[in-house]
Amino acid sequence: MTIKGLGTGLQKKVIVSNNINIINQNRVFVIAEIGMNHNGDINNAIKLIDDAVECGADSVKFQMRDLDSLYQSEIIENHSGDLGTEYTLGLLNKFNLKYDDFKTIYEYAKMKNIMFLCTPWDKPSVDIINTFDVPFFKIASADLTNMDLLQHVCKYNKPLIISTGMSTEREINMTVEYLKKKNVDFYLLHCNSTYPAPYHAINLSYLNRLKKHGVIVGYSGHERGIAVTLASIALGARIIERHITLDRNMEGPDHTASLEKNDFKELVKGIREIEQSMGEESDRKLSQGELINRENLSKCIYASKDIQQGDEFTKDNLEIKSPGQGISPQYLPDIIGKKSKRNIDAYKPIFKSDYTKIVEPKPSYNFNRKWALPVRYHDINQIFSITSPRMVEFHMSFDDLKLNPDSFLSQKFSCEFLVHAPELFEGDHLLDLCTHDKDYREKSIENLQRVIDTTIQLTDFFENEKHPKIILNCGGFSKDKFLSVEERSSLYDNLAKSIEIFKSHPVELIPQNMAPFPWHFGGQRFQNLFMDVNEIKRFCEENNIKICHDISHSHLTCNHFKWNHIEYIRELGAFTSHFHIADASGVDGEGLQIGQGTVNFDEILPIIDKEIPDISFIPEIWQGHKNNGEGFWIALSNIEGKI
Repeated sequence: MTIKGLGTGLQKKVIVSNNINIINQNRVFVIAEIGMNHNGDINNAIKLIDDAVECGADSVKFQMRDLDSLYQSEIIENHSGDLGTEYTLGLLNKFNLKYDDFKTIYEYAKMKNIMFLCTPWDKPSVDIINTFDVPFFKIASADLTNMDLLQHVCKYNKPLIISTGMSTEREINMTVEYLKKKNVDFYLLHCNSTYPAPYHAINLSYLNRLKKHGVIVGYSGHERGIAVTLASIALGARIIERHITLDRNMEGPDHTASLEKNDFKELVKGIREIEQSMGEESDRKLSQGELINRENLSKCIYASKDIQQGDEFTKDNLEIKSPGQGISPQYLPDIIGKKSKRNIDAYKPIFKSDYTKIVEPKPSYNFNRKWALPVRYHDINQIFSITSPRMVEFHMSFDDLKLNPDSFLSQKFSCEFLVHAPELFEGDHLLDLCTHDKDYREKSIENLQRVIDTTIQLTDFFENEKHPKIILNCGGFSKDKFLSVEERSSLYDNLAKSIEIFKSHPVELIPQNMAPFPWHFGGQRFQNLFMDVNEIKRFCEENNIKICHDISHSHLTCNHFKWNHIEYIRELGAFTSHFHIADASGVDGEGLQIGQGTVNFDEILPIIDKEIPDISFIPEIWQGHKNNGEGFWIALSNIEGKI
């Protein structure tokens, strides 16, 4: 298997031409209308197809006219039309392409994996276009009322995309009724047929009227810029058609109302962003970022004084404070009168486990490899009083680095340990061992050295661990977009230099594979390193290191880049030193409880069990420590006996 790198892996989803179900409510279908903007030059047509592909359009569309069939012979022969008709006919004679040109264009679009569409303006053109195996016929606004043409097109029993410009409500209704009687699938595009269209005349709200016909609707725009077209997405447009041109100053009527490549690219980018943001009309779900911010910013119920086991919760021994780590203040009336199941120190948050039954840990769990639990200094002794992990993974904060382990670790432990280095340090400093900012990278190196010093200090408490692993989020993030292959390569070079500094220390640095959209400072960024499987393998081989494979992260990465998660895990098996196991959903829903996301554990766990043996793991459930570690106990029970 070859998984494409990000440089080539961000390709758009290829549209299969014979699939008539590609137009749906979940994804906006983008048509790059080339029309006559090739100006009769097939080389221009080829360039415009290339531009449309680069912009991420789903389809390119041309226009075909048989002028003898389309116009009265008197107008053609004697030039007896009015000035507007004379102007249009003059351009058509000048810019019309031949059949062989269209055949070449069709084959080129097919080679470039972009759908070919073409608008017929007459019946002979319908017959020719059908030979190109188009999945749809696009009907121009000018022909919405042309029942003779519509009847001819319907003979081919293909869906129709129909623009509604230049038509009255009554005319639209008549055509809709006709097509429904014909039992033909069709889609309606709102359109103002002026070039360019003035904003005050566009009336995007008419999309809501078109929806009443019970069909998918879209927008064919001729306005300047992209804002109006983007707004149409929020109003329900699921097909977008915009003209694309090489130069808006070229000769011809459509160029002025067209978009050049850079603007068209921004349009598609905006469409995809709005598409993602639209969601669905269902129960509100909190995003991972909101969950993090909710914990940091909201409030919860705290003990206002020491509470003994068996004491009733009252308004006198409870208070509402921030941060929101425990039970929501909304449930205060439900808690009042219940008895505490344990001693609770003053100023500690109240959890469900303090007053109701939860999933309890078992004294031991059955795994054929070392398993660990995430711990902090303050809870490690309690962990070992209720169960017996073979390893612990210290999840350090930058404040933990200031503490003396002697104050917390009350015994010598026979198990092994790892350390998960902090990502955030004092002064909002995110660990970044890759950055080109030398001062920032030096600060990151200093902070990592502090982590290493603390880790070495911890070996005094773990008699069977003299070469502990340190899990790192190495950096390589960006604020607004993914970086190019070349940019990522230079960051990997910086990281290699940073890691080399620590090679003599008695620790093993294991970078963690990353998810595409990490959460920093309450918002989302773009991750660039340790996602592409080939880049990970190459970096590990060149620097003689292994990684911590976070299953949740790799699932999100594979979801976003359309990679095969099963093969991804197999590919990284030989380069994995430790697993973080959790479920995930979408492209940023990480750390979910096993079974609550979309990770295929029924297939993944047997692969890990048989093909990647003897590699330790922890259940990396977000907020798994709450309710006396209930999230960890549930996860361990869900995967017990499977690896």
